[in-house]
Amino acid sequence: STISTNSLKKSLLKLECHFTWALLKQDVDLHHLEETTEDQVEFFTESNITNYNLLSYICHLKDSDEEALRNLQKAEAAAQNSNPDEFDWRILVTWGNYAWIHYHMKRYEEAQTYVSKVEDSYKKISGAAEGKIHLPEIYAEQGWALLKFGEKYYDRAKDCFATALRHEPDNPRFNAGYAIVMYRGEDFSRRRCEDVSPSLQPLKRAIELNPKNTFIMVLLGLKLQDLRRVEEGERYIEEAMQVNPDLPYVQRYAAKFYRRKGELDKALEILKKGLAVIPKSSFLHHQVGLCYKRKLLELKKTTRYPPQEQVEELIRLGIFHIKIAIEQKTVFFSAHMDLANLYAEGKMYKEAEETFQKAFGINILSYDDKQSYYYNYGNFQRFQMKSESEAIRYYLEGLKIEKESYGKSMCRKALLKLLEGRIQRGSRNARDFGTLGLVYSLSSEKDKAIECYEKALALCPEDEEYLSALCELRLSI
Repeated sequence: STISTNSLKKSLLKLECHFTWALLKQDVDLHHLEETTEDQVEFFTESNITNYNLLSYICHLKDSDEEALRNLQKAEAAAQNSNPDEFDWRILVTWGNYAWIHYHMKRYEEAQTYVSKVEDSYKKISGAAEGKIHLPEIYAEQGWALLKFGEKYYDRAKDCFATALRHEPDNPRFNAGYAIVMYRGEDFSRRRCEDVSPSLQPLKRAIELNPKNTFIMVLLGLKLQDLRRVEEGERYIEEAMQVNPDLPYVQRYAAKFYRRKGELDKALEILKKGLAVIPKSSFLHHQVGLCYKRKLLELKKTTRYPPQEQVEELIRLGIFHIKIAIEQKTVFFSAHMDLANLYAEGKMYKEAEETFQKAFGINILSYDDKQSYYYNYGNFQRFQMKSESEAIRYYLEGLKIEKESYGKSMCRKALLKLLEGRIQRGSRNARDFGTLGLVYSLSSEKDKAIECYEKALALCPEDEEYLSALCELRLSI
């Protein structure tokens, strides 16, 4: 009997699974997501059903549906093992994914079978035959999936975990998910100069409910370090290292803690242990590169004439590791910036230029990434290429993007310093006053902007651009 594909498609769209959660391929580096998820299958067996479901969706996005089905079989096995006596509601997500993959393979009978399995399970819950019921477990599953797809999805992930928690406020897994997304979102908000949503309480709550969760322990350690409660933070880091010394996820964050604390050799030692287990981890390689970069800074700060071979060796090691990080994760924007800047330090200008261009070509750049790019590239033009006019051009691009971010404020500072410096040294160039006028105007400092445009016009009375900018400003006051 042939099933009407139309009614099947309608039923499919009602399912709660990776195919209906709007997880877009273009927002992630699939190869990297697959590797990190496989690593997690190995190290976090308690969330294997979640990870196998995600892997099956990744396989589908990579056009290997047969492999997608194999991962769903593993997810089913994991659901059986997790608690043989109880029905694990997360299995509904697995069945939903099964239905969709069979549908894509044009196996409509099989797809319908899985749709029916999900619908029957819902019917067992009293009175839920018609309306869709809201199972906290399924919200949490959606939350984990969204978290994996990157910062664009953090707000939605936060809402999913919050919804799950309204149903089960004391569930340790939901609390852990909520704490992780709050912590990650904070870092993101900080770069964007937005109000930082507090993750301290959610992290503490998650640890209360599951004192053995070393992943939350290390995040709490880093959070306390952010709040300058370094000793308290270090106690959590050390405890996590005692409970799970060989877990790469504990090592990576512990290393980050010690790197930020300035204990670079300790950080490197921990990172090298992690790399012995996950040799391809882009996060670990990036952190190693950052340690060498920091060592280079310290050396230049403390030594008037640092030995050339020492400088070259640190640059070489930094480049080596950050390059691996980028090969593993091609959309790793901040690593591209670090690599380009290291090339510039090492006077490898051609490589620096190529890396900057590659970074700008990443298809998922957010506005704060772009502002950070313009700031870093502007510096490269100014200090390495010795072109102040190009530097000004790029800093201005960063400033023209309306929203605030750390990168934007750095562009603003650099421009003010550069232009005010020129003017103090007696510049009679109308362009310098005009550009400074634009900087003030973009920063909503209208009086200062008017003053600059007036000076520019005095030097260059014919200039239409300055005249119209001045008229506009005067009208807006």
